[in-house]
Amino acid sequence: MKATLFSILVTLLAVLTIATNTFAQDYTTLGLPESAKARLGKGKINEIKYSPDSTRLAVASTIGIWIYDTQTGEELGLIRGHTSGVNSVSFSPDGTTIATGSEDSTVCLWDANTGSERRKLTGHTSGVNSVSFSPDGTTIASGSADSTVRLWDVSTNSELHTLTFTGHRASVLSVSFSPDGTTIASGSADSTARLWDVNTGSELRTLTGHRRRVTSVSFSPDGTTLATGGSGGGDITIRLWDVNTGSHLRTLSGHRGLAVSFSPDGTIIAGGSWDSTARLWDANTGSERRMLTGHTSGVIGVAFSPDGTTIASGSWDGTVRLWDANTGSHLRTFTGYTSGVIGVAFSPDGNTLATGNEDRTVRLWNANTGNLLHTLTGHTHWVNSVSFSPDGTIVASGSYDDTARLWDANTGNPLHTLTEHTDWIRDVAFSPDGNTLATASGDQTARLWDVNTGNHLRTFTGHTNWLRSVAFSPDGNTLATGSYDNTTRLWDANTGSHLRTLTGHRAGVTSVAFTSDGSTLATGSYDDTARLWDVSTGSEHHTLTGHTDAIVSIALSPDGATLATGSWDTTVRLWDVNTGSELRTFSGHTDEVDGVAFSPDGNTVASGSKDGTILLWELNPSATSDATEPISEVTEPTKRREDVNGDNIVNIQDLVLVASNLGQSGSNPADVNRDGIVNIQDLVRVAAALDASDSAPALNPQTLQTFTAVDTEKWLQEARQLSLTDPAFQRGILILEQLFATSTPKQTALLPNYPNPFNPETWIPYQLAKPANVKISIYTADGKLVRRLALGIQRAGIYESRDRVAYWDGRDTVGEPVASGLYFYTLTAGDFSATRRMVILK
Repeated sequence: MKATLFSILVTLLAVLTIATNTFAQDYTTLGLPESAKARLGKGKINEIKYSPDSTRLAVASTIGIWIYDTQTGEELGLIRGHTSGVNSVSFSPDGTTIATGSEDSTVCLWDANTGSERRKLTGHTSGVNSVSFSPDGTTIASGSADSTVRLWDVSTNSELHTLTFTGHRASVLSVSFSPDGTTIASGSADSTARLWDVNTGSELRTLTGHRRRVTSVSFSPDGTTLATGGSGGGDITIRLWDVNTGSHLRTLSGHRGLAVSFSPDGTIIAGGSWDSTARLWDANTGSERRMLTGHTSGVIGVAFSPDGTTIASGSWDGTVRLWDANTGSHLRTFTGYTSGVIGVAFSPDGNTLATGNEDRTVRLWNANTGNLLHTLTGHTHWVNSVSFSPDGTIVASGSYDDTARLWDANTGNPLHTLTEHTDWIRDVAFSPDGNTLATASGDQTARLWDVNTGNHLRTFTGHTNWLRSVAFSPDGNTLATGSYDNTTRLWDANTGSHLRTLTGHRAGVTSVAFTSDGSTLATGSYDDTARLWDVSTGSEHHTLTGHTDAIVSIALSPDGATLATGSWDTTVRLWDVNTGSELRTFSGHTDEVDGVAFSPDGNTVASGSKDGTILLWELNPSATSDATEPISEVTEPTKRREDVNGDNIVNIQDLVLVASNLGQSGSNPADVNRDGIVNIQDLVRVAAALDASDSAPALNPQTLQTFTAVDTEKWLQEARQLSLTDPAFQRGILILEQLFATSTPKQTALLPNYPNPFNPETWIPYQLAKPANVKISIYTADGKLVRRLALGIQRAGIYESRDRVAYWDGRDTVGEPVASGLYFYTLTAGDFSATRRMVILK
């Protein structure tokens, strides 16, 4: 009896422990993939949400969902299970269930007390960007990069098939239920927000006004107002809308509306911004009440606690901060999150790991405990590369801000800033004696610098495109450089003379490394291969194939016997240098691996990823001892970088997403080549990867509305000016030429306006077979001129999407609204003229 009672008490104690502190574990060992012994960093922050009772905070990150106690600041633990990053998180109204949306295209439901998975909802064909519970907790709404909103029955695990909302023309970025549960709002990359009837699935209205992406939607507590945050295209606003009429009420300007949220009482609106601040506005007047400062990078998430006393903000600076909602004072900071990790390097003694990060910092970590030692700030753009001096006293970093910097490794203090390059610096490397630093730059040169003084010593010229990588030979006499011109060059480090050019890669060379004896050079490339070369003759030993996307980082073991490669396919692979055979595959990152490094003892490989974490992999000696029996792991199919929307096919929709993001900087799926900005090279790369079935002559007419001949002609000119001879690049140009031909109509036409009938505004599309001076004249039924829209000289093309067509606000020449009734509109384009009818109903 006593034993039975004791057992019951032990069991009860265990249950209580689980209920009160289920997740409390060492985060460096939570959810680790096989063979990984530690994880540094908690991933990138994507969204933050309070539990209904305000006692817990959930943070969705690129590796899982972190749970915090809001009163004590205690980290309760990590929920993992998705195979890709978690974009969104939501608590059920009763607080017992957590819903998450992931890049793996699924929605998952989790027990909020234990962290165990309850069910997985599948059906979306691309990443899920947003999830939201209905007020009664019976339904979940999800918005996806597949451009749809879906509703799911929580109790039956089924999709409410009649309620899949289609209509958005691009990724759905945010969804939210109205307080009464009858309406869903969605924000999209197509620059619109939409309101949907939950019961019928019908679209109620479309809210237009934002210029690019609507990244966040939030209902006021009484359900009468919708707040939307806009980002991109020069749109730096939060907008308020009347839910019943769809009319625009007010614009809150001052920063870019990445995130937006109403206070529980509806009196305050909080917004997160690219400018590193969160701001509070009076919901009734639109006046700014307070600015919350302290973050050092964009604020991508804001949330009021349900009791209204606290505001949480999450930032790309790697922190979540809690603020007093009444005073704006800072209460608490949760740290450990990181932005994308681009470069990694071990110190010579193996005790410290340096990382270069997208948040413009260099971080120094204790490689044994995982503790963050120093955060080095000063760069103004991504830090692409880091390296320790041979004696471990100095850290070098190279950045997209066109500078390299030298730092004291012990204190983190800056020593020198190297500023003579005229374009970004992609790689840095110390000479074996530690006296010289080499830098590789987008200005097509490599340079040598005196480490002690910071003075420029020598410049190496000859490459015909950006440099991506640089390395010294072990004796310090030879310098290797890899370039986007598809070649690797060897130079005399002492004289600067060119020794040899290694050709064979079919795309840019991303990384170079010498073996410990200097006889072999390893190179990685955007062509998805690594190659091993004889340094003395320039002949190729082996081509290493197996990665399914670009290899962007390589490292050789201290004994020169093993090569590690990091790839955009999210894996790290080990290769036998002598035979070229693959030894092992490490899978565990949820985004591209941009940096790999061996520890000095050769027992550990560190990998840094765009998912914001560093994984430390413990090497099993038996795995590499017998090169005749390579070890490989079965891995899931990996996403191609050109598949921007993640639907497992590279098609015209991906080209549309790149085109809509041109000019955007920072972390962006449309930045296909990951050079920090969405530009013509990304566009051409996606064009080159289009499946044959998606070649331009067969393009979807609705998709073509996104482009005009003006666009494609401009892209073609820019692509040709790059003069790149890569066959894939040339195929991309061919596809653009086909797109140009398809986007040029065979005849000029006036198309039906939409909507029709309308109140109070309408859009008038048309097509031009050749350039013309375009005018649209609007007449009453008895022939009186009401308004003339002079559009000026327009190039040949299709003008059908809302950002290209003629727009009429239903007003006459003096700005007065016209009466209900029948009207005619006439298109005049050169010698072409056509007339159609439209109706205003009020």
